[in-house]
Amino acid sequence: MTQPLRLSDKGLFVPLRDGETYFNYHWLRDACPSTIDPQTRERVFDISSLEAGPQARAAQIDGDTLVIDWATEAHQTRLPLEQLQAFADNGRKPDPADLPRNLWYSDGYDSFRRVRQADAVNTDEGRAALARALVEDGVALVTDMENSDDSLTRLVNCLGPVTPSAEGDHFEVRLEIAPTNLAFTAGPLEMHTDLPGEEMAPGVQFLHCRENTVEGGRSLFLDGAAVAKALREEDPEAFDLLASHDIPFFYRHDGWDYRAHQRVIELDARGNVAGVTLSQHLQDDIDLPQDLLDDYYPALCKFIRMMQQDRFLCRFRLNAGECIVFDNHRIVHGREAFSAESGARHLRGCYTDRGATWSTYRTLAAKGVTGVQTAQSKAA
Repeated sequence: MTQPLRLSDKGLFVPLRDGETYFNYHWLRDACPSTIDPQTRERVFDISSLEAGPQARAAQIDGDTLVIDWATEAHQTRLPLEQLQAFADNGRKPDPADLPRNLWYSDGYDSFRRVRQADAVNTDEGRAALARALVEDGVALVTDMENSDDSLTRLVNCLGPVTPSAEGDHFEVRLEIAPTNLAFTAGPLEMHTDLPGEEMAPGVQFLHCRENTVEGGRSLFLDGAAVAKALREEDPEAFDLLASHDIPFFYRHDGWDYRAHQRVIELDARGNVAGVTLSQHLQDDIDLPQDLLDDYYPALCKFIRMMQQDRFLCRFRLNAGECIVFDNHRIVHGREAFSAESGARHLRGCYTDRGATWSTYRTLAAKGVTGVQTAQSKAA
């Protein structure tokens, strides 16, 4: 039995779980399954080609499907009510990677999800576990890493292609006589996110510990989203300043000169914290109006000081055979100083794109592999 619907000039009303819900005609016509090529999965319909805006001649519910006969063209659209309900519930298309974030604090290291390299590289379950951990927690530890140059590349490729930076496809974190980066010294490394001077700062970072026998040099990690949440609760004016203005960053040495403006606190379309960007050693002279800086600088300093507080900061030793993987737009990291004469310390690093990582998780989730059980297990 069919049920006719109430029509208006620019849209129609569909009876859904919470009552009549309005949908725009342009949106409904664009959402028609026939607009997507089944082979390329790309849109092949140009809505601007219609001489007049789409308007329904008639619309009805047929079982679990909305059926629209268009007045402006000889075409019928059939849309599952389930699809419309999902948009009504979320305001957007359902996304398997749109998972709640698990904020963590100073005791977070013990809860970092552990995945063996062989599982991540060779099994869908391991890949899904690693990708899901990065979406939810922003960080994971890959264990039992093979000690070779291509070991890291194989791990990265299980999530996406290597994203090059000014240092190339990979970089080696170890002592250098003429370092191009403070990371290549034995000194302490302040809390930061990597390479904000690049227009598109790296998305997911990998640090494979090849050797670590030095005294000192503990890794420092914190959840930037957790610190931003605390700032929003404790000082909303400071939070708004850092979330509303871009400031300049750089990365320059012989042969390169990168410059970009970034927002210290990034918000998504819903107003939630999407990420943080922080690096005092790569921060350029802030070019905001001087009177605005009267308030901006105290807000920035407060945020930086919060990142030094014990309630947020994890301190741990990264051991040979481990690779820490983390979201460079959320996780803030640093390092304690170490004794250069006490041993050797060598980390091999590189990046991949956040979009590639999220894409990997979506394709695995579409196959029913969500990484839930594997991701919750810990290495012995």
